[in-house]
Amino acid sequence: MFSFLKKKKTVLYSPANGQLIPLAKVEDPVFSQGMMGPGIAVLPSSDDIYSPVEGTISNVFPTKHAIGLKTKDNKEVLLHFGIDTVELKGEGFEVFVDVDDKVQADTLLARMDRNYLKEQEKNDTLMVLFPEENEFPNVEEKNVQANEELFELD
Repeated sequence: MFSFLKKKKTVLYSPANGQLIPLAKVEDPVFSQGMMGPGIAVLPSSDDIYSPVEGTISNVFPTKHAIGLKTKDNKEVLLHFGIDTVELKGEGFEVFVDVDDKVQADTLLARMDRNYLKEQEKNDTLMVLFPEENEFPNVEEKNVQANEELFELD
């Protein structure tokens, strides 16, 4: 009864095929120490990057190294592609979405040329960050598939 009054939870999905790791293991203190908020990291095994949540695109960085999203329950999400990749000024990235686009977990957002990043000596770790959140579930290392449901956030 009154299911329409229940607050919708945000479901977090893997943005790529690869290895899920805790943010604390990311090789950059800005991310590993949570300065950008809590979240997850994926060591990708493919170039395709999918939406980690259902929602709306709120920001596509001009350097194509990150995309901002807003979930249906108004959580801010930052999907960051690699470490120090802002320095590449968009090279090695192809983005398929624009601001205000509605996305699902299976929406292909971008493609990251992991070989190019390697040539440029850039780390290709993907980070999904929640800048406005304080509480976040513990993350166990495991292999994941793109669009795999990881957990729900309150």
